[in-house]
Amino acid sequence: MTSTPPPVPSTSPPSPEAPPLRLAYGTNGLTDLRLTDALTLLSDLGYDGVALTLDHMHLDPLAPGLAARTARVADTLRDTGLAVAIETGARYVLDPRRKHHPTLIDPDPDARAARTDLLRTAVRVGADLGATAVHCFSGVRDPGSTDADSWQRLAAALAPVAAAASDTGLPLAVEPEPGHLLSDLAGFHHLRTVMGAPDPDVLGLTLDIGHCQCLEPVPPADCIRAAAPWTRHVQLEDMCRGVHEHLPFGDGEIDFPPVLAALRDTAYRGLVSVELPRHSHAGPELARTSLDFLRSHLLSSSPQAAALAGRVGGAPC
Repeated sequence: MTSTPPPVPSTSPPSPEAPPLRLAYGTNGLTDLRLTDALTLLSDLGYDGVALTLDHMHLDPLAPGLAARTARVADTLRDTGLAVAIETGARYVLDPRRKHHPTLIDPDPDARAARTDLLRTAVRVGADLGATAVHCFSGVRDPGSTDADSWQRLAAALAPVAAAASDTGLPLAVEPEPGHLLSDLAGFHHLRTVMGAPDPDVLGLTLDIGHCQCLEPVPPADCIRAAAPWTRHVQLEDMCRGVHEHLPFGDGEIDFPPVLAALRDTAYRGLVSVELPRHSHAGPELARTSLDFLRSHLLSSSPQAAALAGRVGGAPC
C-alpha cells in the first residue's frame, strides 16, 4: 500500500456545545480483578465508563452461558452507572499459543472465519450491553502473502461483522495497530476505500493516542482533528516516539492538554479509555492516578493546569 498523509485537520472553532469527555478505563489493565470488582472500583473512583475486553477472565466470549453472563454484566453496569465499549484485543482468546491469532488476514479461510465469528459475537454482546462501539484490528500480515491479498482478505472478513454492527446500530471501530497490516490512519482510509467507503457509523475508527505519538507524521492533537469524522472509540496512554509501549501518564512524551482540547473541540461523544494492558499488577492504583491526571488537565488548557499533573508538555523518553 502507498502511504498517504491523513486529511488536513479542521481549523473550525470549538463547538459551544461540545459534550464533556467521558473517561473510562480498560479491563485489560485490571486482569487481576474479578470483573464485578473491576467495575465497582471504576465506578467508586468516578469513571464514566469501562472498555471491556472479552477474555477468559472477563466475560469469556467462548464459554457456555454467554447470554446469561452478559445479562449479569448488564445489571452490574446499570448498578454502577458505567457506560461500556467492547474491545477484542485479548491476546490468546482464540489461540493459546500465538498472540492475537488467528487474524482477519490469515491465509487460512477457516482461521479468518474464527476471528470473524468472534467479532460477530462481540457485536451481539455489545448490543446487549448498550455499548458505544465494538473495537477490532487487522492483525500482522503473513510473510507469504502480498499486501493486496491481505487487504482483500481484511475487507472480506470484516464485511459480515460490519453488517452485523449495522443491524444493531452499533459502530465497528477498527484500530490502527503498530506492526499490523492496518497500522496507521493512512491504512484506515485505505481500508475504507477497499470496502467502498462505508458509513462511519458502520465502520469507524478506534483512535489510540499513544499510537499517534508513536508513528503518525503529525502530533496527536492534529490526528484527532483529522480523524474526527470517523472516530468512534478513543484509547489513551502515554508513549514515546518510535516505541510501541503503553506507559502511565507522565512517563512518555505526549503533551496532553492539546490532546484533551482537540477531543473537546471536535465534540467527540464516545468513551476516552485509559489503555494500560501491561500494568494489571498495579491496576487499581493506576486507575486512581490516571483519573487524577486526566481530571487535572481537563480543568483548563492553560500551562498552569498541565503543571498540576507534574509537567508542561512531554517528558523526554
